[in-house]
Amino acid sequence: MAAKKVLMLVGDFVEDYEAMVPFQMLLMVGHQVDAVCPGKKPGDTVKTAIHDFEGDQTYSEKVGHNFHINADFDAAEESAYDALIIPGGRAPEYLRLNAKVLDLTRAFAAAGKPIAAVCHGPQILAAAGVLAGKSCSAYPAVGPDVEQAGGTWLANNETFSDAHIDGNLVTAPAWPAHPEWIGKFLQVLGTKIEP
Repeated sequence: MAAKKVLMLVGDFVEDYEAMVPFQMLLMVGHQVDAVCPGKKPGDTVKTAIHDFEGDQTYSEKVGHNFHINADFDAAEESAYDALIIPGGRAPEYLRLNAKVLDLTRAFAAAGKPIAAVCHGPQILAAAGVLAGKSCSAYPAVGPDVEQAGGTWLANNETFSDAHIDGNLVTAPAWPAHPEWIGKFLQVLGTKIEP
């Protein structure tokens, strides 16, 4: 298996599990993951938030770990990467206001490269205008964004544990879907793990 180079877009209050777990799992199978954030340089950190499902009308939020940035956002170009990953949490709601974030996302979509987004990550896909004609999973509160962008939002199951592939796009509603979401992302990347 050839190692892939994956770009991960993060920002302050990215969901803790949705950044750390895919970052570590992709490294574990031999891929390179460059975590970037607008306004931050390698060695800086972003604060994370832990979103939990505790029976309330929406998720609860707690302060998570600091997550290290290991690459330079300003230097990031789609042509240097094989795939894009967009975690959820609060970060996508303001990262989608950054023109370069949207340009990078559009470039990955135009090149037909694998894109994985989870939870609120599809907010960036919607803002970039790359969901038209695509079916997409996302946290329920992001469903209207997906629909307004011309995509089809897939209603989630009660455990938020499903993931979905539509061409090069791999999406899931929240971190409980990590095993299926990351497994399907590895499938789209062409990564084979032998037992």
